[in-house]
Amino acid sequence: MGKLDGKVAVVTGGAKGLGEAISVQLANEGAKVIAADMGDLTYTHENVEGYKLNVTDVAGVQTFFDEVVAKYGKIDILVNNAGITKDAMTRKMTDDQWDLVLDVNLKGVFNLTRLIGPHMQANGSGSIINISSVVGVFGNIGQANYAASKAGVLGLTMTWAKEFAMKGANVRVNAIAPGYIMTEILKTVPEELLQKFAALTMLNRLGQPEEIAKVALFLASDDSSYITGQTLNVNGGMRL
Repeated sequence: MGKLDGKVAVVTGGAKGLGEAISVQLANEGAKVIAADMGDLTYTHENVEGYKLNVTDVAGVQTFFDEVVAKYGKIDILVNNAGITKDAMTRKMTDDQWDLVLDVNLKGVFNLTRLIGPHMQANGSGSIINISSVVGVFGNIGQANYAASKAGVLGLTMTWAKEFAMKGANVRVNAIAPGYIMTEILKTVPEELLQKFAALTMLNRLGQPEEIAKVALFLASDDSSYITGQTLNVNGGMRL
């Protein structure tokens, strides 16, 4: 018996990297996972179904929601993981860099949740997990757009924890704020920089995608049945 047997989960940005790790972790515990992403899945799992989706496309998100509910009858878990970076110092940041990051990282989260949150509320239960970032908590030089988007996700998390629990619904909304995690993107970073990032943590190492995925599983399952409106900082004790 898995912790998520009979559950239906949506994971955005689920084609690779952190989204892949989360999708596989939830699927291994019995959930049927719809991994929504603009790209093709880079892996296979009998319980994971890929779906091409741009989270900024409002009409596309509505179609996605309608199709998933028509096919599976419900959505029990939503992991808002899709995100991008377009880094630049504030004085050099273009409107396009600002708008695109906010559109994907913040508006994209809103687009999915404004449909799935009320759906969960009507069904009486559900778990929403928003992937923020250590940068959304502490800020970071050259990432004003990313920091703003990820800090905004934390505000949405606390707001939705209140909204979707109204009228007695058991809908929980929490956030995970990862530190530097060894996904494919970091594997292209020079080793000396990776060592510098690791030295910023109390544990003196970078995180692995599976370590974030296990926290997502915890928040998705009944193991966290009395936790809502919270941000779990999973960063090895990082100090920026």
